[in-house]
Amino acid sequence: MVQRLRYVRQLGLAHLVYPGATHSRLEHALGAYHLARRTLSYLREAGELDGIAGDDVAVVSAAALLHDVGHYPFSHALEEIGVPPHETVSRPLVTSGEVAAILREGIAPNAPERVDALIRGASDSPLQGLISGSLDLDKMDYLKRDALMCGVPYGEIDEDRLMHAFVLVDDPDTGSRRLGLRTKGLSALESLLFAKYQMYRNVYWHHAVRSATAMYKRLVERAIGSGAIDARGLGAYTDEGLLHALEQNASPETRSALDALRLRRLHKRAFELSAAEVPMDALDWIADDRARTRAAELALAGQLGLASGDVLLDYPAKAQMLGLDLPVLSPDGSVQRLTQEGLAGAIHVPQLAEQFYRSARYLRVFTAQRTTISRAMLFGMLNAG
Repeated sequence: MVQRLRYVRQLGLAHLVYPGATHSRLEHALGAYHLARRTLSYLREAGELDGIAGDDVAVVSAAALLHDVGHYPFSHALEEIGVPPHETVSRPLVTSGEVAAILREGIAPNAPERVDALIRGASDSPLQGLISGSLDLDKMDYLKRDALMCGVPYGEIDEDRLMHAFVLVDDPDTGSRRLGLRTKGLSALESLLFAKYQMYRNVYWHHAVRSATAMYKRLVERAIGSGAIDARGLGAYTDEGLLHALEQNASPETRSALDALRLRRLHKRAFELSAAEVPMDALDWIADDRARTRAAELALAGQLGLASGDVLLDYPAKAQMLGLDLPVLSPDGSVQRLTQEGLAGAIHVPQLAEQFYRSARYLRVFTAQRTTISRAMLFGMLNAG
């Protein structure tokens, strides 16, 4: 089960644009586990773990290693077509079977359930923020790893500064103990947020990556709709395993689309517009309402004289791309929360987050054959639908 991640690429189809991006989910999981061990060691040396349950350290380390165990093939693409989030898929894999038995025997009888809660962000452990939170170890690993493997200069993060700035504090609103950050780590946090924006703009949402992703989503949707693949079993496939399953008993249309993806004959941009020029929230349904999106694609294909599968709409969404909810410990001992409302003397999150998000996000129409679509035509059809 864990070894399956060896054959699931971290960045899905990004290797079609960045040839070095062939690293796996397993490599990332091991990296997150390594960061967890280091961070917990720093916290212990600083006396921050005094009063923490003795087996919490082992539970958190296990959660870092297993946080992506239920991940679908080809990164997050399938979550965009409405299948359950991979954290939900992870739950039975962690709480039953071989992994659960190892956790119960090696840590505690309730360790599987505690690991699962950490992965889903539902734990009451003070260390929850290390696994799922505004500044978790997952982000710290994947941003640096993805940038390195893609060969781009955008993922530079001062992880040592961040790890040494972690502290356990009493939440100023709830009074509960939780992970926070000393003010000395704020500049490193700002660099992480900027790195995340740059990676979305230049890698994760690169136009060719999004074209390949849209083609792949359409293939899987078609297979689920025809009954060729059971959506409930998607989390068990490797990347190549799913492509092989799509190929079995495929229609000529599906086989042609699959060959195009494998041979990198990607759909081309017929239209592209920055989200900054799209009326706020006007077309968010493209990311959320698959039925309406497919209907719009069919209408566009008919207008352009193209086949039904030759037009793909893409308007990716990432809720809270730069979201923050983090207690900050000042030198005078006071604790404030850094949230979307901002914090005096720190990064102005609300304004910056919205600007970055709309700058990285693009509305695109991809077509199998080169063509162009006017803004008036596209918006007229989308608004009519």
